[in-house]
Amino acid sequence: MKFEPKDRRKLADAALGRIPCDLAIRNVNLVNVLTGEIYPAEVGILDGFIACVSADPDGNGTLFPVEAAGEYDGRGEFLLPGFIDAHVHIESSMVTPANMAAAVVPQGTTTIITDPHEAANVGGIEAVRYMIDAARDLPLRVYVLAPSCVPAVPGLEHAGAYFGPAEMDAMLDMDSVPGIAEIMDYAGVLDHSERMEGILEAGRKRGVFLQGHAPFLSGRRLNGYIASGIESDHESRTAAEAREKMRLGMFLDAREGSVSTNIETLVGAVKDFPSLTNLTLCTDDREPEDLLTQGHMNYVVSRAVKAGLPPVQAITCGTLNVARELGLRNLGAVAPGWAADLQIVPDISEPKARAVFFGGELVAENGELIVPLPVRNFAQEHRNTVNVKVPDMDELRIKATGERARIRIVVYDSPQSSFTRIVEEEVPVKDGFLDLSSDPDLMFAAVINRHGRGNLAVAVVRGFGAREGAVASTVAHDSHNLAIVYDRPENALVAIKTLSDSGGGHCAVRNGTVTGHLPLPIFGLLSPLPCGPLVRQVNAMKEALRSLGVDTKNPVMRIVSITLPVIPEGKITDLGIVDVNAQKIVPLFVE
Repeated sequence: MKFEPKDRRKLADAALGRIPCDLAIRNVNLVNVLTGEIYPAEVGILDGFIACVSADPDGNGTLFPVEAAGEYDGRGEFLLPGFIDAHVHIESSMVTPANMAAAVVPQGTTTIITDPHEAANVGGIEAVRYMIDAARDLPLRVYVLAPSCVPAVPGLEHAGAYFGPAEMDAMLDMDSVPGIAEIMDYAGVLDHSERMEGILEAGRKRGVFLQGHAPFLSGRRLNGYIASGIESDHESRTAAEAREKMRLGMFLDAREGSVSTNIETLVGAVKDFPSLTNLTLCTDDREPEDLLTQGHMNYVVSRAVKAGLPPVQAITCGTLNVARELGLRNLGAVAPGWAADLQIVPDISEPKARAVFFGGELVAENGELIVPLPVRNFAQEHRNTVNVKVPDMDELRIKATGERARIRIVVYDSPQSSFTRIVEEEVPVKDGFLDLSSDPDLMFAAVINRHGRGNLAVAVVRGFGAREGAVASTVAHDSHNLAIVYDRPENALVAIKTLSDSGGGHCAVRNGTVTGHLPLPIFGLLSPLPCGPLVRQVNAMKEALRSLGVDTKNPVMRIVSITLPVIPEGKITDLGIVDVNAQKIVPLFVE
């Protein structure tokens, strides 16, 4: 895909000096990601595109004056392309596309490639359309990929939608959808399941980008996955994965998010390869506080530098390489005919933008957005998507007979890990129900389908962290049903009703009283607030959760993966306990 200016002849005339440019950026050191050089230059911009670059790095007399109606003084600092995030979920930041732009553009990010599968699991194709429409006319290029795994694992959970080949065709016909998002069902790909073959074929027949998701795949299985047409992976965690995937032609989207931080390992593994054209950078997920305090892609680039990449190479991995991965032929570098998405930074090792240009227009300075964002109203932002049947007290208990019952329990490996095991234990029975009161490390866990199906599953977890009360959330990957971990049904009911009435979010309850509530009324995932006010709400929620005993690095994220049946080894969905390795529902009671 190539961006076309309004008038190529006019752009050429500006380059030739026959007509003035709109803007000249003067007195900069150009970071040339096409050659890996840095040298003094002036850049002329017309109609949002670069018309000319005046420079003389070899001393051959190629410097020429750039005539322009306006100019911007670079103060001798570094001019480089705007950053491009190779893979991100806007929903992970809990903000709308407009508020995402407000947070990341001042930090030098001018393009993101987003997978809206969180919203899609709630609102289906309508949610994908919302993400596209809400991203229009922003000072940020937002490329929305078609979610491939809605739900993540059919048959093990019920989400708010089901995407097959027909839905994939419909999404790929939309504007701003240049490919298919992370193809998580690698087992379906390798086994040629009817659903995944249809989804892949919808992309292959159009020749669009096929984004991968292949943790720990290696050898023949990795070869087969790539041979199916899949081009990238952001789920690598080990040095061996990184080297094998790049050697086999994959784009390695090295990730530095708020949850998974893999840059140090991955960059360390591949930095000595003679060619790094297939090394790209991404965030995957970024919490609002981290966006404001650490940064976005500028932070990822600085982490890559600390991991051993030369600064210009790190910048290239966060700009030109990502554009080439998506097939954007004139984005991600500073050259005639290329889109004028640019930034000026004082330090390329830790690139904090002093000025950001989008489509040739100055849109941010000194960490602040200086252009207004469009104010629009979307029906989806006002619709309560928490469609639950509020259970009665006994439905949140587990009936049992005898004095003790042997059950399967989902056990967390550690306070910081989302990895879990399924173990068998005997627990007491009192008055016909399981009684967990003698073991403070055991809690009930319930998942209620919030998409109108009425399903409810109740199980038991160990090592979740909470010692009392109830923790509830409608952010429960990827189906985003309503998940609750609780000591007593009374606390759980308060949390369920709070989230049902407010349209979703996170909630903490102690002794029948709400002690923390983070409202996320848009799809039960997003807040209408900008990052600053949202961070204050998130931090208050974290403190409420810590007071219940969830004392992890990020207590808000503790519950969100309890329903994700693609992370080993035991999870809970609205259909029951899932043995992730066997990919089947297993009974709570051991016969």
